[in-house]
Amino acid sequence: METERQQLPNATLILVFGTLSIVGCCCWCVVGLVFGIIALIMAKRVTEIYNANPEMYTGFQNVKTGRILAIIGMILSGIALVANIVGLVLFGWDGIQEMQREMMEQYGG
Repeated sequence: METERQQLPNATLILVFGTLSIVGCCCWCVVGLVFGIIALIMAKRVTEIYNANPEMYTGFQNVKTGRILAIIGMILSGIALVANIVGLVLFGWDGIQEMQREMMEQYGG
């Protein structure tokens, strides 16, 4: 008797959150970290479900890809967070605003 295979729960959502974690690293890092952490937690739970009965589910490739994207997004967000902290320590908030103002004037913004 052959059972019908079903899609893993949240497999596509994990892929979307992994992608958003990479895109979110440009938004002061927090958005990328949040989406990355959520994607990793969801991927862990779905992987446990899949490993319990792999022949019953499809879509595990989306989970693996989303997990990898989430890790990359978290690394990029971590690097950007460290760079932002270093910039704040070295230049202060007023110094960063002044640099942004100068760049806007220089490049016609």
